[in-house]
Amino acid sequence: MKGRVIALDHMAGRQVAALLQDGRLQDLLISGDGPVPGAIYRAMADRPVKGQGGMFLKTPDGSAYLRQVKGLSPGTPLLVQVTGHAEPGKAIPVTSKVLFKGRYAIITPESPGVNVSRQIRDDDERERILETAHDVMTDSTMGLILRSACEGSSLDDVAEDIAAMRELAEAVTSDLAGNSELLVAGDTPHALAWRDWPLPAQIDRDAGSLDRSGALDQIETLQDDRVDLGAGASMYVEPTRALVAVDVNTGSDTSPAAGLKANIAAARDLPRQLRLRGLGGQIVVDLAPMPKKERRGFEGALRAAFRACSVDTTLVGWTTLGHYELQRKRDRFPLPELS
Repeated sequence: MKGRVIALDHMAGRQVAALLQDGRLQDLLISGDGPVPGAIYRAMADRPVKGQGGMFLKTPDGSAYLRQVKGLSPGTPLLVQVTGHAEPGKAIPVTSKVLFKGRYAIITPESPGVNVSRQIRDDDERERILETAHDVMTDSTMGLILRSACEGSSLDDVAEDIAAMRELAEAVTSDLAGNSELLVAGDTPHALAWRDWPLPAQIDRDAGSLDRSGALDQIETLQDDRVDLGAGASMYVEPTRALVAVDVNTGSDTSPAAGLKANIAAARDLPRQLRLRGLGGQIVVDLAPMPKKERRGFEGALRAAFRACSVDTTLVGWTTLGHYELQRKRDRFPLPELS
């Protein structure tokens, strides 16, 4: 199937959104069991973690953990936002830098000023959007980020989204009194698809859309750790409790350039594989053998691949053993936990 297709369906009792480009699965969102990333709580400070600069917080959905906090006393209420899926047996990861994200606008209560996405390069278009934004944000001390989706969109739609996010932000940030409470529920996969996946696209909302689009077969393939990289090469993406291990193999190719070719192919497909599988945290890549002089080419391919990925990823670098390490945000439901 040619073009961009968005399939909105359910699988194993969970809401699922799949994005395909020319029949190939590019992104996958699955509803999880715990608190949803983006949810906002009025939490209560519970107890500090000595030596780590963090604080455990009380929320209606269990204990949360806030990093790098100072001057916060137990019993103090504060607003926090869920940043990722909690690992089994661990506290909910949260931040005190709360954002209110819409399709066109992001309100930043603690960072004043109006900014436009760098992806909008046309000066006339930037001015057109900024004029509308300043009109809606008049007398507000909050900040605003105008997303790339604003480009070419109706100014009425942009203004409506900014106004809605501003109203929500003002209501939530003024609601600090009371016990711990969920103030804003995080977006479902279907809502996230509408918010974050660009149009135009053919949207199939009817039951069975995953099967009709071909996404279901590709999701089943993702249950296998092995990923075919072509020309006999492969990589294995295996999550463990501590980290995600990626092993790159050349297969039957014994040519001098086999290692570099396999590693480049792995670099180009790794962001998509991690995105579809919902994997994050510490990632260690055991590459196929290649000379050290070829590492720069691999790094360039890896940077280019992750530059186009929507999930925050830090390319940490090489280890003494010659592995490559990454740190990735856990903002997806892990596919291996799907039942």
